[in-house]
Amino acid sequence: MPAQLSEKIAVITGASMGIGEALARLFVDEGATVVLTSRDPARAEAARARIGHPESTLALACDVRNREEIDRVLSLTVHNFGRVDIWVNNAGHGLSDSVEMMDRDAYRRMFDTNLFGAIEGMQAAIPVMKRQGGGTIINISSVAGHIPLPYSAAYCATKFAINAIGKAARVELLDTGVHVLTVCPGYIGTNFERNRVRGHEPRRLNSADRRGASAETVARDTLNGYLKGKREVYTPRYYWWVAKLYQLFPALVEWGMARKLKGNN
Repeated sequence: MPAQLSEKIAVITGASMGIGEALARLFVDEGATVVLTSRDPARAEAARARIGHPESTLALACDVRNREEIDRVLSLTVHNFGRVDIWVNNAGHGLSDSVEMMDRDAYRRMFDTNLFGAIEGMQAAIPVMKRQGGGTIINISSVAGHIPLPYSAAYCATKFAINAIGKAARVELLDTGVHVLTVCPGYIGTNFERNRVRGHEPRRLNSADRRGASAETVARDTLNGYLKGKREVYTPRYYWWVAKLYQLFPALVEWGMARKLKGNN
C-alpha cells in the first residue's frame, strides 16, 4: 500500500510524548516529514530518536504560550521544507480542582496553553496555507469539550472553546483550500492524567476501572479523519454515543458522574 502522506509536511505541537508522539510516528510511517515541537527541546529530541527516521523529522523547542516561538517554528519549517501541509495543535495539560477553589494563575496558564496557544497556532498557519493553496489544521480537543466534567471544569472550558473556534474557522475557510479537523479523544491511557496539575480539591472522577485507549488509536483515527476531510472525529468512536447521551439525557449522565466521584490525595 502506498504511503498516504507522501511529501506532506506536518508540524505537531506537544509532540514529545503521548498523542503527539504517536501522531508523529504514524505520520512519518505514512511518508510525511514531521516537525516535532515541545517546550523542552531535549524531550522533543528524545521523541525524535524513539521514532527514528532522522531524515524525515526535525525537533524544535516551542512554548505555544509565546507567539514568537510559534512564528519561529513556522518560519523554520517553511524555510527548510518549502511549505506546511498539516499543523496539529496538540500541546496542552489538565487541571483538577473545583470551580470554587481553583487557582487563578493555574487556570490562566492552562488557558494560555490549551486554548490561546492553539488559536495563535491557527493564526500563524492559516495565512501560509492560504498562500500555498491549501492545508489542514488539526486541533486535538477532547470529549470533555462536549461533556463538562466535575473538578475538571476549567480544562473542559478550554476544550469547549477550541471546539467552537475550530468549527467556526472551518466555515470561514470554505473555498480557501484550508480545512480544520477537530479531534475529540475520550479517556486515553497516556501520562496525561499523571501530569495534570492538582489543585486544592482532591475529589475527581474515579478512573480506576478504565484502562483507556492507546495514543496509537487516537493517531490512527486522526489520520483517517484527515484523509476523509472530516469536520470532527471522536476517538475511540463509541464516545460519539456518550456525547449524544449527554445531549439527550444530561441529568442521567450527571447522576452517573456523581456516583463515580471519589476522594484522592
